[in-house]
Amino acid sequence: MRKFLAALILIFSPVLALADEITIAALGDSLTQGYGLPPEEGLVPQLQAWLDGQGAGVHLLNAGVSGDTTAGGAARVGWTLTPEVDAMIVALGGNDLLRGIDPAEARRNLDTILKAAQEAHVPVLLIGMRAPGNYGPDYKAAFEANYADLAQAYGTLFLPDYFAGLGEGDPAALQRWFQPDGIHLNAEGVAKIVAAIGPTVLDLAARARAD
Repeated sequence: MRKFLAALILIFSPVLALADEITIAALGDSLTQGYGLPPEEGLVPQLQAWLDGQGAGVHLLNAGVSGDTTAGGAARVGWTLTPEVDAMIVALGGNDLLRGIDPAEARRNLDTILKAAQEAHVPVLLIGMRAPGNYGPDYKAAFEANYADLAQAYGTLFLPDYFAGLGEGDPAALQRWFQPDGIHLNAEGVAKIVAAIGPTVLDLAARARAD
């Protein structure tokens, strides 16, 4: 009988593991999409490999669109949140900064995204962007505050700076983690970002399982 029960466990354990798998959509721009990198070296594939190494039971969906602003994310969040999506990573705002978009407009768009996730009962990890100083201190403060304020309002998991995993120091020294355009990360830079955000993605998966 013990051998029979053991055989049943071996047969059905893959099915049980599949049933417990969490699907997380990564809603973002070219940094999420993997611009300029071989498919296996982008953010989503590297993060998937990291999660697999942790035995996380997570399947990532790449919902990154190169060039997308927060407005683009707001426009497509509805069809990103398909029934199989259990949680969502939101990493948008870099293109808003490149275009100097009004922080109030970016805030409205992020609010739309988070509200859609809340209505779908999908937990979120919101990843912020640090604004450069060339737009002035008021712009910088307002833009960065969007993320912290909305994360608190919606009770999301929150990382204030997408690039924090690269470390502090001389900006010129950090360029070794970027492609020649100085905007998009190279494979080694992506790996550092994955190592920094991975533990919080595990927390996100845990939230999704608890819901």
